[in-house]
Amino acid sequence: MTSFFTAVPSYCSRFGVAVLLVALADFLFYGQPAGITVFLFAVLIAAGVVAVHPAAFSDGRLWLKPVALFVALLPLGENVSLLSVSIALVAMAIFALSLAGRLRDRISGIAGQIMLLLLAAPFRFIRDFLRWRKAARRIGRRRMRFAAVAVWVMPLTLGAIFLALFGAANPIIEYWLSLIDLVKLLDLIELGRIAFWLFMLAGVWVYLRPRLPRFPRRIARLRHDVADVQPATNPDRRVVEVFGKAAILRALIVFNVLFAVQTVLDAAYLWGGIALPDGLTYAAYAHRGAYPLIVTALLAAGFVLAALRPGGATSADPVIRRLVYVWVAQNIVLVISSILRLDLYIGVYSLTYWRVAAFVWMGLVAAGLALIIARIALGKPNAWLLSANLLTLSATLYACCFINFAAMIANYNADHSLEMSGQGIPLDTWYLRALGPGAFSALDRFLDHQRRTVAADDRVFSELFVEHESAKGSYRILQQNWRVWSFRDWRLLAYLDRRAQARVTDVSEPYLRGR
Repeated sequence: MTSFFTAVPSYCSRFGVAVLLVALADFLFYGQPAGITVFLFAVLIAAGVVAVHPAAFSDGRLWLKPVALFVALLPLGENVSLLSVSIALVAMAIFALSLAGRLRDRISGIAGQIMLLLLAAPFRFIRDFLRWRKAARRIGRRRMRFAAVAVWVMPLTLGAIFLALFGAANPIIEYWLSLIDLVKLLDLIELGRIAFWLFMLAGVWVYLRPRLPRFPRRIARLRHDVADVQPATNPDRRVVEVFGKAAILRALIVFNVLFAVQTVLDAAYLWGGIALPDGLTYAAYAHRGAYPLIVTALLAAGFVLAALRPGGATSADPVIRRLVYVWVAQNIVLVISSILRLDLYIGVYSLTYWRVAAFVWMGLVAAGLALIIARIALGKPNAWLLSANLLTLSATLYACCFINFAAMIANYNADHSLEMSGQGIPLDTWYLRALGPGAFSALDRFLDHQRRTVAADDRVFSELFVEHESAKGSYRILQQNWRVWSFRDWRLLAYLDRRAQARVTDVSEPYLRGR
């Protein structure tokens, strides 16, 4: 009984902070566009996490954690996207676990903790609520209800008296009180809003009370028990023969030869200028090989990790190690070839989000292969390799948050279009408009070029110009809401203001010269 009553303030304080955060989320997000409010709400959640973990203040290096969290939340200030929000969710999970003293030391272990915490997030509040009800039954419902009500009687009663006195003494407060319409407040309670509150409550609660599910520990215990029960048996000799040292040596020789053939073919046809067979274009040759070669490299990486386990007989063999180095190097060349293939294809068929993602993915695969060589050369375990890859992935995704891919794609497609460069394919203006405000600059340059080259009464040009100007006007209206502010939008608005000023100057110059 005593342990429960000592835990009640912890639950109550967390629930109070969670309700406050849900109320703020309602003000910031419900029925409103998202922008800088996401960054502000993440900071508020972090403040709430600090508030419910007062024991963390005894740590002399506590200031490092908020600073690291702030750096991780910076992409939300640049632009709100799925990637920046995902990074913020992961960073806040690490922050909450670290303040609660539950964060592991190794990066690979931290990744597993974050995955479990976020997967269990929808059920954490429900589970804690059921546990609270169960504890309440042990103590007695009447006593718990009385205790829950009694602690609020005095604060609410005196608070209402003070509020009435302030209203009588201060006409401003009296005016504010007169604006409260209880009937209108009841109208705000709708099914969608209640669902939003519950969703936000479950999302906030997982950070205020970061607890990991217990089933991974139970699975590990079960595996340990099964290993103790099962008798040790000699490995099947046929398995040793199929995946043994001799088999791996022969496999590496065969694989090196096959990859060398592929590398030579790429060097001959793509970069050597040898004519392709009839009916096959360089763009088709490049496109067909870009993605399958990445799958090949991933399979090769899996084989290397399985064949050269740390401490195994194969990893100590110098011949096998040299063959692995050569093979992984060929895989890196294969990935570079895939990147060049994709670049050739984009040069003909323009750039898209998926092709940019393919470039990033291929670069990560090449980095992963290089890390495999480092792991073998340094004799590191697979946990080191996993941690190094997670760091590389995290740094890459964090950097991508600050790149305006929409503007990059739009500028590339406009500059390399048939209309502006005289080569390639006509500009897909529908796709550019679908990229959103990030394409405004590219469309402005494209329209300026078309204004000089097409007839003034061209219907297609006129419709595109009207739609583009209408989109910019709608964007300006949307940006009047402070909630949608972001550093990227601030830069874009500055560009639109400079362009509008330049157009006014261009129009007024003939008049000024005439005077």
